[in-house]
Amino acid sequence: MLDGREATPPAGDRGSVARRYWRANLRILAALLVVWFVVSFGCGILFVEPLNKLRIGEAPLGFWFAQQGAIYVFVVLIAVYVVLLNRLERRLGLREV
Repeated sequence: MLDGREATPPAGDRGSVARRYWRANLRILAALLVVWFVVSFGCGILFVEPLNKLRIGEAPLGFWFAQQGAIYVFVVLIAVYVVLLNRLERRLGLREV
């Protein structure tokens, strides 16, 4: 407990651990979905004109985000989700059997 990690809960306390796990999981999901929305919808549609003033290679930046950038960000968000969930499961003392 001194290092910030919680010990494995007793069998009767598993319900509260499950609630904390899902509450934290939903917070993580909401944050990542906001980032995904801002990148895909914001950069690809809403802010396309200002972004098109910048270029990546020969492509305008707004076009690049709409065609490729949002997909790259989505893949990175999947990796971030995996890392954050593994960290959460370690913190709550949840292990795969």
